[in-house]
Amino acid sequence: MQSRTPASRPGRPRSATADAAILAATREALVELGWSKLTLQDVAMRAGVAKTTLYRRWAGKNELVVDAVAELFDELRLPDAGSLAADIEGVVLQFAALLDRPECRSGLMAVVAESTRDEPLRERIRASVVERQKRLVVEGRSRAQARGELPPESDPEESARTIDLTFDMVAGAVVHRTLVSGKPADGPWIRSFIRVLLLGLSAPA
Repeated sequence: MQSRTPASRPGRPRSATADAAILAATREALVELGWSKLTLQDVAMRAGVAKTTLYRRWAGKNELVVDAVAELFDELRLPDAGSLAADIEGVVLQFAALLDRPECRSGLMAVVAESTRDEPLRERIRASVVERQKRLVVEGRSRAQARGELPPESDPEESARTIDLTFDMVAGAVVHRTLVSGKPADGPWIRSFIRVLLLGLSAPA
């Protein structure tokens, strides 16, 4: 399936105010209508802009929803709670709460499903959500290394692999727990997960 993700187009500079209104309207429509009934016309009406304004910015619903959801993930912050385990617990609780929001849950699951048939859309999800949120792993590792909780890594390639793997383990576990299994990522589960993450499968329960 060929993606409709557009190349950049000439014209007037984009308005940050209009972009914010459109993305907020998209999330509002996801809550009220769900993925299947959401249309660009409805989003345009809610945002108070012309439908052509949306098409100048986004090729279609998939790309629009990716950006609307990605903006939510940008709200995640890594707390400085005094230890690596406490820092991870804090950000995972935020992540789980975010995935519990209807606009995030329905939008994310829908575009991930669509991306199985659309490689450019998959790349957009990777760039807009995954790569941007690896900042949390980078920050957490740097802070833990400064505390002496983790050893430094001098090899940039090895460090990049560690960051990728850590992100995959944390994000994958939380997404599976909340969206696939439909179970809460609550305090007891998060603490058990962190124990395994930091100490390995040989860690006592």
